[in-house]
Amino acid sequence: MSRAALLVLADGRFPAGGHAHSGGAEAAVKAGRITDAATLEHFCRGRLHTTGLVAASLAAAAVLGLPADELDAAADARTPSPALRTTARRLGRQLARAARATWPSPELDALAREFPKGTHQPVVLGLTARAAGLEPLDAACCALYESVSGPATATVRLLSLDPFDATGVLARLAPELDRVADRSVEAARRALTEGVDALPAASAPLLEIGAQAHAAWPVRLFAS
Repeated sequence: MSRAALLVLADGRFPAGGHAHSGGAEAAVKAGRITDAATLEHFCRGRLHTTGLVAASLAAAAVLGLPADELDAAADARTPSPALRTTARRLGRQLARAARATWPSPELDALAREFPKGTHQPVVLGLTARAAGLEPLDAACCALYESVSGPATATVRLLSLDPFDATGVLARLAPELDRVADRSVEAARRALTEGVDALPAASAPLLEIGAQAHAAWPVRLFAS
C-alpha cells in the first residue's frame, strides 16, 4: 500500500471534476441555510452523517470487492433525486477517466465498458482506491472529506467567506469524520456476508429537494 496515493486521490487538484460542484451549498446559501462559518459547519456536519456516510460505505465496499453493479444499484436506491443521480454518474465518469490514466486497472477498464454512461462516483472512488493499493478506510476517509470539503470550498466563492474560517470548519469536523469512516468500513464488511442492504441508507431530504430546484436554475455558479 502507498499511503501517498491517498494524498493524490484526495487532492482537490485531481482532475475528477469535483471543483464544479458545491455539494448542495449553492442551493443552501440561496435558501439562507448557510450564511457564515457556523451555519456552514452545521451543513457540513449534516452531510457527513448522511450522504457522506452512504458514499463512504459504498466506496469501502467497492475496495472490499463487492460487485460494482450491485453497489451501483444500491447507490441509485439511496439517491431519490434524479438530479443527484445524474450528477453522481457524471462525476463517476470523470473520475474513471482520471483514474484509468493515473492507476491503470483491468477493473476500471471493465467498469467503463459495463457503464459507458457512468457509475455512481463513490463506487468508482472505491475501485480507484483499490487500483491504487489503498484500504477500505482510505476510500471511506476520501469520500467523507469530499462530502464536506466541496461545500466548504464553494462557500468561499458564494459568500466570500474567509478561507481560514472555511478550513477551520473542516478541522473541527475531523474527529467526527474519523468516527464516521470507521462506521462506514464496519458496514461495508457486514455487506460482504449480508449483501448491499447492510449498507447505510441515511437520507438528507433538504439536499434532495434543493438539488432538484438547483438543477432548474437558469443561472448558477456550480453544476450541483
